Amino acid sequence: MSRPKVLILRAPGTNCDQETAFAFDTAGAITETLHVNRMLESPALLDRFQILCIPGGFSFGDDVAAGQIFAVQMRHHLAGRLADFKAAGKLILGICNGFQVIIKSGILLDDEPPHGLPATLTYNDSGKYEDRWVRLGVASEKCVFLRDIERMYLPVAHGEGKFIARDATALARLEAAGQLALRYTPLSPGGRGQGAGNWEQGESKMQQSPLALSGGELQSPLAPYSGRGAGGEGIQVEGYLPFPDNPNGSMANVAGVCDATGRVLGLMPHPERHIDPTHHPRWTRGEAGPVGDGLQLFTNAVRYFE
Repeated sequence: MSRPKVLILRAPGTNCDQETAFAFDTAGAITETLHVNRMLESPALLDRFQILCIPGGFSFGDDVAAGQIFAVQMRHHLAGRLADFKAAGKLILGICNGFQVIIKSGILLDDEPPHGLPATLTYNDSGKYEDRWVRLGVASEKCVFLRDIERMYLPVAHGEGKFIARDATALARLEAAGQLALRYTPLSPGGRGQGAGNWEQGESKMQQSPLALSGGELQSPLAPYSGRGAGGEGIQVEGYLPFPDNPNGSMANVAGVCDATGRVLGLMPHPERHIDPTHHPRWTRGEAGPVGDGLQLFTNAVRYFE
């Protein structure tokens, strides 16, 4: 089959489009980068592609809120075209700012009238921009992008990456549906990711996810989270990792979320920043694997269309 075509959709302030295009190119795709204004002028351009990716950066300067202006444009001008794109069995990926865009626009999670979206992203608990490397575990087999991946070591770089659900019911429903697909996991000595093959903390494939359901209650052996959901309701969730393992305070240690089909993924960490062994922060000490941990995510997207 021919190589799938990927649209990298950028806006003013996007600054990870070239790295993301390179990652898809390396995985075997054909990429094209377009400014969102071109898409607003000619929405039919989307029909030429099999994968849509909104990369990281600071779209529209993060004015109002991170990703909000870009999300409003998507919701009010491209919602129908994007719904058709999803219905055709195509893939959508949002990385960092792209995650903020697709979750706030309703592309990732459906509105639930009269309550609105079941979850969103907000300011880090630290109150500042966090730029660091984190460990991740795949907690669901639903997502196309995360197939055959157990864990990853990737960088994060954001000020508004805290995942919060509207309330405990919405959080439990997303968990039960397997949509809380990627979780922050404890940092371990050595700093080795999936490629290094010597990180033994936690169960393979996150068989016991950080957030477990039992009799309608959220349970986990880790410390509890106590805070407020997006709707202002108080929520207590077991299984909360402390900073810096969980770099932003996300409920249930959520680093990435997929839609009900598993074909739309939003994640805060940057897989495009670790596709080569030399991207590892300690590669000169022999701590990198044969390939960067993030490359498999892009390869999975390409192979989906084989």
